[in-house]
Amino acid sequence: MSDQSVLEICVETLDHAVAAERGGAQRIELCSDLPSGGVTPSAELMQSVRRQVSIPIHVLVRPRAGDFFYSDREFAAMQNDIRTAQQLGMNGVVLGVLRENGHIDVERTTSLVALAGPLSTTFHRAFDASENFDVSLEDVIRTGASRILTSGGRQRAMESLPNLARLAQMAQDRIVLMPGGGINSENLAAVAQTTLAREFHTSVGTSQIPRNNRGNGSSGNGMLSEKESEIFQEKVAELVALLHDLSQRRPAN
Repeated sequence: MSDQSVLEICVETLDHAVAAERGGAQRIELCSDLPSGGVTPSAELMQSVRRQVSIPIHVLVRPRAGDFFYSDREFAAMQNDIRTAQQLGMNGVVLGVLRENGHIDVERTTSLVALAGPLSTTFHRAFDASENFDVSLEDVIRTGASRILTSGGRQRAMESLPNLARLAQMAQDRIVLMPGGGINSENLAAVAQTTLAREFHTSVGTSQIPRNNRGNGSSGNGMLSEKESEIFQEKVAELVALLHDLSQRRPAN
């Protein structure tokens, strides 16, 4: 695995995606309806962001909010969304499927990972809702997914640093463990130094914006003022600089 650190910014509008790239983010996760945990963005939004952003875009494949046990119809929708992501030039997909008993649905997830190829696949925070993290880690590795996005079972990564560090140690070089959940400039160093992770995920606080102040992320028409765009870009740039500094001080393997 690469020693290069990666900052992935979760966004739901074109303006946020452009600002994230300008701030130096290495990757974008594109979704809609962040307050619910995110759902699949429209094809229009995928296309708009792809046209104006050159860094890798990973698109969330989640047909609805709520649990991660899906009907046959919902699973078919996920398959169609993966095909759409491929056609529109996305670089990866972000997904997760559980069984009713809370265990990873290895069979269905494996089929989605295979369908998505050669796109990179992230198993998202459905992992945190699974029954047994140790078993779930091995199950996700079996699916062939590239990485796991996790907060260690708590709402925020900082609340579960020991668990994240243990999972990262178990994962070793078999799969990327990407901490996410409330990561910001005040806690990035603690998360990085405790987990020794190379990839980090954050929405830079946009998931907390009240709905009546949000743009229409599902259609790609959400607009930021020039000042709002600058503020978002600066927050991303601060995280990028911090991560670069941490990488420079990290002992060579």
